[in-house]
Amino acid sequence: MAQVTVKEEVVKMIDSLPDSVTVSDIMEKLYFRARVDAAFNDLDKNGGIDHVEVERRMAKWLSE
Repeated sequence: MAQVTVKEEVVKMIDSLPDSVTVSDIMEKLYFRARVDAAFNDLDKNGGIDHVEVERRMAKWLSE
């Protein structure tokens, strides 16, 4: 099975938007997608933190 290219994914995303979409709306979607992709790449490269550590950090942040 052929791998979907980034270009094909972007075209599909744009095609799924309503006809009334603005260029700003499209840019916002693309920026969001780029940030999510960067986060996943970072997780693949550097790993993440475990659930217990997330809970510890959230408890600290929420108590401040």
